[in-house]
Amino acid sequence: MVTPPSLAPLSSLRLDAAHGAVLAATADTAGRRGPILFAHGFGQTRHAWNASARALAAHGFQTLAYDARGHGDSDWNPADLPYHGDQFADDLIVLAGEQSRPPVLVAASMGGLFGLLAESRWPGLFSAMVLVDITPRWDTAGVERILSFMTAHPQGFASLAEAADVIAAYLPHRPRKSEDSLRALLREDGHSRWRWHWDPRLVAELARDSEQHQDALADAARKVKCPLLLVSGGRSELVNAGTIADFLALAPHASHVQLPQATHMLAGDDNDAFTATVLNYLDVLPPALAATSSAEPEHVTGVRS
Repeated sequence: MVTPPSLAPLSSLRLDAAHGAVLAATADTAGRRGPILFAHGFGQTRHAWNASARALAAHGFQTLAYDARGHGDSDWNPADLPYHGDQFADDLIVLAGEQSRPPVLVAASMGGLFGLLAESRWPGLFSAMVLVDITPRWDTAGVERILSFMTAHPQGFASLAEAADVIAAYLPHRPRKSEDSLRALLREDGHSRWRWHWDPRLVAELARDSEQHQDALADAARKVKCPLLLVSGGRSELVNAGTIADFLALAPHASHVQLPQATHMLAGDDNDAFTATVLNYLDVLPPALAATSSAEPEHVTGVRS
């Protein structure tokens, strides 16, 4: 059982990232262990990590969770700048490089894929990685189901209650979302409509043709040498026995833990089990990760190609 997390509020930040973008983040810097950098999945926000971040902070870890570009309260790309995966990997390189020491990356889905790219381009960027229900190859049908849900309401919702009904139908195994929790996922557009808190351009420019990048992602995974943990959901729509076996062949030093009843939305399905799994993993990492260095960070001002 995870120790009940601290109720101390997380600090809100605005962080400079790559290519002139400014990203919204929340942090707890009181601890002496870590730091832990959280990267969310496609269409999510940093708030997906709130419960896990507070629990890790209660165990002495410094935590930082951010909204990826085009998501949540972070900058959207200007109209003349298409979204590209390199931008997201570059953002991770800059954010990780600004930490007091190489952080542990805890990253779901999209965040995990860009984490693999970032670490392969800048070896040692992360002291360890936890990939949350994502592998370099995935079930394309599962992606299509997720994207179909995300694009099914282009005009938004008339109310938060309507949005809650739609989400409950898509995730019947999860408790109904409260209006407060939905405000982290939706924004009012000024015309009494509630729309998803991410740039609609992301689907066409980043997600639709993502399968073509699987070979490059597999090559990135092969290059990653830092400690790796894959946490998968037994009922995942994207990750299955075949994709897991393929990943473990690419990164034979990686560990794997499966939460049998969890879907692709793993941390939200069973946050206690997920957080306990991460804490167990952090506790067996090398002692060098136990305390935060007092040295000044080596700031990253650029990115490697």
